[in-house]
Amino acid sequence: MKAEPAEVSVDDALAAPNATVPWTGVRNYQARNFMRDAMRVGDGVLFYHASCAEPGIVGIAQVASAAYADPTQFDPASPYFDPKVTPGTPRWLLVDVQVLKKTRNLTLPALRADPALADLVVLQRGNRLSITPVEPAHWRHITALLAD
Repeated sequence: MKAEPAEVSVDDALAAPNATVPWTGVRNYQARNFMRDAMRVGDGVLFYHASCAEPGIVGIAQVASAAYADPTQFDPASPYFDPKVTPGTPRWLLVDVQVLKKTRNLTLPALRADPALADLVVLQRGNRLSITPVEPAHWRHITALLAD
């Protein structure tokens, strides 16, 4: 799950109550569907900093709630406001994410250079999704790299 550290960083999440933050602002249908259809409480999350000086995986987290309506879609003051939705017909969802630990930054260049991660979805050309699935073999490899 990608986050811009200026909006919510791994440190911000760790400082939140129970180290848990709502993953607001997802405005892509495919990413929304991943949260709605594929993510379950307790699933592992690689917390990735994007749009920063050194993008990369900076923490291990877990899904802490089932998907529910993202309240920012209803707030006209929010940059994520969607004037076409109502509380009775939400379009955008979120899950709560609980950071379990901050890690060293496993940078984007390091991820790209690792042959074992060649087919990791987040590294595919043209991928701009903020949420992408991680295959179990990739998860094991990345968490082993972060344990070093």
